[in-house]
Amino acid sequence: MTHRSAEVPESAEAPESAEAPESAEVPEDVTDWWATGISRIRPGEILLRGYPVEQLIGQVSFAETIWLLLRGELPTPAQGRLLEAALVAAVDHGPQAPSIAAARMAATCGLGLNNAVATGVNLLGDVHGGAGQQCMEVLAELEAAVAEGADLDDAAKNLVAEYRATGSRIPGFGHRFHPYDPRRTPLLDLVGAAVADGEAPGWALRAGTALERALAEGRSRPVPMNIDGATAIVYSELGFPPELGRGLFVLSRSVGILSHAWEEKSGGARIKGPLPRRLLPSYEGPAPRDLNRPESGGHSTGSA
Repeated sequence: MTHRSAEVPESAEAPESAEAPESAEVPEDVTDWWATGISRIRPGEILLRGYPVEQLIGQVSFAETIWLLLRGELPTPAQGRLLEAALVAAVDHGPQAPSIAAARMAATCGLGLNNAVATGVNLLGDVHGGAGQQCMEVLAELEAAVAEGADLDDAAKNLVAEYRATGSRIPGFGHRFHPYDPRRTPLLDLVGAAVADGEAPGWALRAGTALERALAEGRSRPVPMNIDGATAIVYSELGFPPELGRGLFVLSRSVGILSHAWEEKSGGARIKGPLPRRLLPSYEGPAPRDLNRPESGGHSTGSA
């Protein structure tokens, strides 16, 4: 009789009595290869920015933990509220958003949730998902002009004129779907309250509203701020660099992408494309035609 030795899965934990082996002396250039100030992971220990994770669990919100890992310290209560509000505001915008639609299509193709979410997130780029970062850069440009002595409203008008001269849109303003973005005012009200309480500097709020005024001049219909502009103000007031503004948007929208992918996957539909099956894309190619080739008398294989 052949006896097979039992195989232990790689994920199996060692017996409680087992002691972690002493680490051999390793050169610093090896241990510093992935040196980090974010976390320290040892047997039985998880530190996040120096805090034991067991002390954070149940005491610190997810938004506060995001701030801790990105910034190194816990936020003030006002900072935590503003960050959470911005994350909540941008969480979803339905299947008309390409990132959501792509994740739902991926979920009907038999992919796992991780692949479906990655599909949606990977559609968030400069055009779809990048306006918040771009708006933060514009706000910083206005603040720099004011620091050099320019009047804020004049600087905003000049910037709007520059964009219009090139036919470009100012990121963070106007919306292809909403005449007035319902997420704008609640976020700006929270920022205004934080500024009044001395919890935020106020420069980004002033710059954003100056741009909104400049865009409205000479128009019968204003061009109100959208979610990208409102969250750009929040993240700028909180001191995040523009690139992290995009990262925070991606983090927020990932929740909506996940929920839509799960809903589609749970529905059991298979291979849903961008259009219902009864609809066909418009065709703009040549009219139907026959293939007419002269009859071939055979191929010569000899040399000339």
